[in-house]
Amino acid sequence: MAGHSKWANIQHRKGRQDKLRSKLFSRLSKEISIAAKMGGPDPDANPRLRLAIANAKGQSMPKDNIQRAIDKASGGDSEAYEDIRYEGFGPAGIGVIVEVSTDNRTRAAAEVRTAFAKNGGNMGETGSVAFMFDNVGEIRYPLSKADEDTMMEAAIEAGAEDVTSEAGDEDEEGEHIIYTAREDLMDVVTALSGTFEDPSSAKLIWKPQNLIEVTGDKVATLMKMMEALEDCDDVQNVYANFDVSDEDMAALG
Repeated sequence: MAGHSKWANIQHRKGRQDKLRSKLFSRLSKEISIAAKMGGPDPDANPRLRLAIANAKGQSMPKDNIQRAIDKASGGDSEAYEDIRYEGFGPAGIGVIVEVSTDNRTRAAAEVRTAFAKNGGNMGETGSVAFMFDNVGEIRYPLSKADEDTMMEAAIEAGAEDVTSEAGDEDEEGEHIIYTAREDLMDVVTALSGTFEDPSSAKLIWKPQNLIEVTGDKVATLMKMMEALEDCDDVQNVYANFDVSDEDMAALG
């Protein structure tokens, strides 16, 4: 299982969902405002905004919240955000990519550097980690939308490169995960939305090419580092190329 997918499952298991949902809406609102400010308030003419709105709808964000985020950017009173990518290393030498949208580059860099340094990691130079990942499109649908064969056929026909299906558990439904070339993401989302409605998530991600197994005492340190990075106010996404066994996760309690 890819590091970012594993991390999402771990967060759910660790009972961080309420905190995460609050931050998720904040992140979605910020992305909508940034997209609207950069490319205009019309989603038909602004692919980044169209994708941000689709993501917000997929997470059941109220329409009023979405419109408020667009209006904030259109009103000219929104902050001037810039997108920055930080790269670094964690316990056992794992690679980590941190995507930030911030109105204060100095503050963001300091927070991310501290999150690494206090939890067994260190921030690297730009390019020191990115080569271990592929920048691709990722689309997610709940398993209830279609069986594996139907989703696979529709996705490949729409131009996707790969489809995997992950089983759920007693707390959360499983998902179909569709991967696309970076430049094909919006076309595939549009095609699939016509068949299955809007996805629960659609975005560009950093997908690990290979996973590094983390075991023993380093697992707890890794989890603390990932949580510290996620908790930084300016952080939008965190990706890592680790794998942790269910046994090691269970040992954390």
